[in-house]
Amino acid sequence: MIRARFRIQLPDGIWVQTLSQRFSDATFALLSGYRSDETAVELGEVTTDAPDAVVDALRTHPSILAFERLESTERRVLGKYETTDTALYDFVEEPSLPIEFPVTVRNGRFEFDLTGTREELENLRATLEASGLAYELQSLVRTTETESLLTDRQRELLEIAIREGYFEVPRDCTLATVAEAAGIDKATASTILRRGEAKLVKSALAGPGRADRREP
Repeated sequence: MIRARFRIQLPDGIWVQTLSQRFSDATFALLSGYRSDETAVELGEVTTDAPDAVVDALRTHPSILAFERLESTERRVLGKYETTDTALYDFVEEPSLPIEFPVTVRNGRFEFDLTGTREELENLRATLEASGLAYELQSLVRTTETESLLTDRQRELLEIAIREGYFEVPRDCTLATVAEAAGIDKATASTILRRGEAKLVKSALAGPGRADRREP
């Protein structure tokens, strides 16, 4: 099993490329999304010292058709929005390219992880080469089947939840406590925990020799 991290230079004109360069201290995270005809509906998070200014710029960008603020703190905004920029899904929706959420964007470049086989890695490289986009392979690690079961983020959240007593009966803390310790919002923490828990349960029920079974 292979775990790789890529960084790709976004083409000019895409809203997140424009805004991430304008607000160079900000981190944009695409938590989930799907393409619907000629638009995409996405759940995204922005972390920055000036969240209101970023949201105002996002709302008025011509590629953003609608934006709904779901949660916000002093430095973080979680929102749901519809955009006409759908190029990312040419990669995400390809069955042979198991790109993992979240996808993060900083200063005009987006980063994502891939966990899969050597063939899947080569397929992604071929797709990127054909696209003409500049990219970097930031890291490449070969792992055993059990080591690749969880993503780093899932392992981190599960370790925090265990440490804080989230899985105790009765619970010693709330989901909000886990989210605050991880520096993320509750919705994101809940999604990451559920996915990590599901992988562990499926692996345990599958029995020995089948720990490499992965969610689509």
